[in-house]
Order: sequence, then C-alpha cells, then structure tokens
Amino acid sequence: MTLSVTDLAITRGGIPVLEGLSFALEPGKALILRGPNGIGKTTLLRTLAGLQPPLSGQVNGAEDRIAYAAHSDGIKPTLTVAENLAFWASVFGTKSTQPALDAFDLGDLSGRPAGQLSAGQKRRLGLARILVTARPIWMLDEPTVSLDRSAVQMFADAVRGHLGQGGSALIATHIDLGLDGEVLDVGPYKARPKAIDDFDGAFL
Repeated sequence: MTLSVTDLAITRGGIPVLEGLSFALEPGKALILRGPNGIGKTTLLRTLAGLQPPLSGQVNGAEDRIAYAAHSDGIKPTLTVAENLAFWASVFGTKSTQPALDAFDLGDLSGRPAGQLSAGQKRRLGLARILVTARPIWMLDEPTVSLDRSAVQMFADAVRGHLGQGGSALIATHIDLGLDGEVLDVGPYKARPKAIDDFDGAFL
C-alpha cells in the first residue's frame, strides 16, 4: 500500500515551516529527504508518524504501518541488548529478534547492558529495534549519526533488505547511503512568513 501525502502543511511550535508538500512513497521504494538544517525534515517525519497533527493536507496509508526512529535511540540503559530487543518484539508481536541482532552485528553484545555500550553501538541497537517492529514503512531521522563506515554499510544493507521484501523507507540524511531511491528536497516547500496587515498586527 502506497503512502500518499497531499498538499501537506506542518508547524513547529505553532509556526508554519513547510506547506504545499505532496509525494507518494510506494512499496519497495526509498525516498531521501534533503534540505538545510532547521527546514522542517524532523517535523515532517514526526507529523507523518502521527506524533503531531498537520496544519492542513492529507496523509493516507500511514495507519499502524510506520516504524519511526528519531535522534534518540529509544533504548533502556538498564536492560541488556537482547532484553531491549525482546521488549520491542513483545510490543509488536515479533517472534524472533535474531535477524535484528545479526543485521547490526550485535550478537556478541547481546548480554551487555545497553547503558555500557558506546555511542555507535547504541545507535546500532536503536536501528535494530526498527527491524523487530515488522512494520512496512520505516521513517528514519539522521539514522547514521555516531555510526562508523562499517555500521553505515550494515544500515544500508538492512534498508535494502527491507525494500526487497516490499517495505518502504523515508530517510532524512545528509550523506549518500548508496541506496537506489529518489531524493525529495523540501527546501522549495518552506512556508512563507505570514503577512502583517497593519501596525497593530505586529504585537498580536
């Protein structure tokens, strides 16, 4: 099922940041979000993931189908790597966490508390968490932060595997992941500042 976005307008802190945005994300496809810092990429992902309402426009095909990974790794530091994945697997009804451990080379770390991992290892665990959701649409916000070159390759391979199984991915990133996907530059959709009709309007 295609995720379709039509004439979307979104806000951050009550201030419009993007408007008139339309696109379609089809199964088996990746869409790379580009644009300068502060343009609204994170706000867009949060809106599509249902964490905040849009100002206007339509989003179709997102209901209970999205796995969202933000800047935070979303892990519990007192639980081991295996326990963290088992927790998320229980939430989403996934039977096995082994594919996620293998995809991000976490097998040797499975018994280590997450709080004792390096920044890169925590990021790998956070991304492995997405695999156990078994949801078809991945929305990822700067997923390669703290990853070394080999871990970036692990991530790219995981995305390719997901796409190959009919999943889709919307990824905000500034680096080239080598994925066969289209690029959506959100810069042209920057919201225009509201016009002030009169002097008193400046103080409202």
